[in-house]
Amino acid sequence: MQILLSNDDGYLAPGLGIMATCLSKLGELSVVAPDKNRSAASNSLTLSRPLNIQLADNGFYKVDGTPTDCVHLAITGILAKEPDIVISGPNDGPNMGDDVLYSGTVAAATEGRFLGLPAIAISMGSFDPQHFETACWAIEKLIAKLQHRPLTDDTILNVNVPDLPIELIKGFKCTRLGNRHKSSGVIEQTNPRGDSVYWVGPAGAEQDAGEGTDFYAVKQGFISVTPLQIDLTRYDSLQNLSQWLNNL
Repeated sequence: MQILLSNDDGYLAPGLGIMATCLSKLGELSVVAPDKNRSAASNSLTLSRPLNIQLADNGFYKVDGTPTDCVHLAITGILAKEPDIVISGPNDGPNMGDDVLYSGTVAAATEGRFLGLPAIAISMGSFDPQHFETACWAIEKLIAKLQHRPLTDDTILNVNVPDLPIELIKGFKCTRLGNRHKSSGVIEQTNPRGDSVYWVGPAGAEQDAGEGTDFYAVKQGFISVTPLQIDLTRYDSLQNLSQWLNNL
């Protein structure tokens, strides 16, 4: 089995190394990751300059670009063999609800799926994870299941893992994305030159987080598995929009 592993926290992220050790037991592994933290890069591709890729001391390839760049470069030009699956993560912190629109972790998996490969994004339920072994255990289970019962070609699995020991995990739950309240306002500061600078504020609190959502499952100690798709068309609105446009 040929496996491509990437992330958005960078090639030196502790979780990436742990996941690489786990996946290397399942097949031939290639790791291509950003040269630094690229969280919230979403699906951006670098088109304004060439990209540099180097083999790092830990054996991983590092790219001076986004998570999407990493997967795109790996599949379309760097790897001698096309991988059978793309794994992205484990991310430091969850990617649930609205987070998936900004997440570099989810974006790396999305690029793999866009290029025709099965893809899984996996994130930890804590921003200071202590139990990456649980994410590894979850990925092993999911890959084994995919080998015996593949999902449809348009499916990306977005997996969020409670930061708990394996023995405390209650199981896997199929979930939908919840959503958050709008994010907090920007934080204004003054730099040493007296100029105003702004930090993007934190994400909003959970809003739609009831039973059936990814937020709820992780809180209850379950591994949340949400099927995502690339096609963002809102099909149930096509007829209404068509009628709305009639007189324009």
